[in-house]
Amino acid sequence: MPETLEPETMTEATNSAPFPKSDRSASADSGAAELAKASPSGDPELPWFRINWEIKALVPIACVLLGGMLLFLLATLSWRDPERHTVLLVAGAGAVAICGAFLVVLTYTVQRPMVELQQKIAQLGAGDLNVSVSFAHHNDEIGDLGRNFNQMVQQLRETRQEIELLHRTQMSRAEHFATLGELATGLAHEIRNPLAGIAGVIEIVARDLPATSPARGVVKDVRQEIARINQIVTDLLHTARPHPPRVRKSDLNTTVEHAVMLGRQQALAKSVEITLRKDPSLPEVEHDSDQLHQVLLNLLLNALQAIDANGKVTVTVRPQGTMAVVEVADNGRGIAPEHLPNIFRPFYTTKGEGTGLGLSLARRIVEDHQGCIDVTSAVGKGTTFSVRLPLQRTSTSATA
Repeated sequence: MPETLEPETMTEATNSAPFPKSDRSASADSGAAELAKASPSGDPELPWFRINWEIKALVPIACVLLGGMLLFLLATLSWRDPERHTVLLVAGAGAVAICGAFLVVLTYTVQRPMVELQQKIAQLGAGDLNVSVSFAHHNDEIGDLGRNFNQMVQQLRETRQEIELLHRTQMSRAEHFATLGELATGLAHEIRNPLAGIAGVIEIVARDLPATSPARGVVKDVRQEIARINQIVTDLLHTARPHPPRVRKSDLNTTVEHAVMLGRQQALAKSVEITLRKDPSLPEVEHDSDQLHQVLLNLLLNALQAIDANGKVTVTVRPQGTMAVVEVADNGRGIAPEHLPNIFRPFYTTKGEGTGLGLSLARRIVEDHQGCIDVTSAVGKGTTFSVRLPLQRTSTSATA
């Protein structure tokens, strides 16, 4: 909750325009320090004295009345003294009465609403969102101010309720995923042990089979399925037990090129062309090459699955300000708009096979690099994934 101002200093602080510390010169710093010493409140932005609004409102009226009294005095110089004194006394009393009446009206119409507004703002700053002002029914500018204030408080109250609901939802989801992570870790270890034994037995059986045996084709399929199960278990382990990236400054073009080389091996079976556009002017980027390699290979495999034969995938590496951008674009089927908000959720997939962990793991890796991953897609035209990485990470989270 933002820090609030005391009622007696709120008006002056609102009218002031503080500047950032970094924009002040040395002389301005010394002047501000002297002003802070002279100011009773210790705030260098506030004047060392203040004039109440009543005085500010009465000064012009008093000046007008005083000027009228002087003109009236000059106009009555030819009158006799008793009559002149009586008229002047009545005029002076009238001027005082006018000032008093004007002050009473201002007190009722302006001061009371402003004091109430200051008190409500103080309560609002303390966290009480059930406040409202009573002068919102006035049919004037003060009433407009009250209605705007009540509407603002109502919007803040609704926003806080939405935030609290979202917080409870996110906490419940985090607890759910934490439980799934523990379960996935246990299952992964339980599956890997017998899987390793099965793989060993298959190798022994394959070695003893004759070269002309038709069972060799079955053994090959079994090996592929074992490798697929092992990859699923590995993704589960990486999702449930992530480790921070081991970043070092290196050439991002090289990392991308290695991922594209492996992707081209997969693309040969579908006659898909993968084009790489590197940027030699890109400076070295702090990243974990193994993790980024995993991210890019996952995006390439997804692109290959989304396009038909004779399709095309374009991988582009380019700088963008203080960021390095890697784009993986394909001309495949695209992603339906109703699926786009969910594609990075764990275990969400629209494919007939797969765990739905690839994009979720990719986003976590990119975010651990202090970057972001975005997607744009049009059904029937293709999809583009953009990975943005800072050229240099902040020192507090970079690891050797």
